[in-house]
Amino acid sequence: MSIWFKLSDSALAELKAHGRNTMLAHLGVEFLEVGPDFLTGRLPVDARTHQPLGMLHGGATAMLAETLASEAATMTIDQSRQRTLGLELNINHIRSKREGWVTGTAKPIHLGRSTQVWEVRVVDERNKLVAIARVTMAVQNAPTVMKNG
Repeated sequence: MSIWFKLSDSALAELKAHGRNTMLAHLGVEFLEVGPDFLTGRLPVDARTHQPLGMLHGGATAMLAETLASEAATMTIDQSRQRTLGLELNINHIRSKREGWVTGTAKPIHLGRSTQVWEVRVVDERNKLVAIARVTMAVQNAPTVMKNG
């Protein structure tokens, strides 16, 4: 059973377009797959995402986790009536990485009316755990626009 509010055949292309001219594009985030209850994306481990010691920066890993959870949360709601906003990010860095790619998979733990909680597992090419994150999202009614007149 799918958790998505509306899932178009062009969901991955829409996600890519949504990240255009943002940090996502600058750091090379790629969305890979939208499954029935998950969103997967990856991040290159290179000079753009390294910390001074030449390893993947924890902030870059956290950005990937929050991005995947945020985009997934948004896909579960009626965007004409609601919006999602990040409330908390908790991440544990398990293993260092110097080059290649890390892949994150966001899955919901809780999809409520006013909050959502997502788990994001970040792994390397050998499927070894690099980091695990929990992202809590607020679900709010979209602001209404006052009309002149």
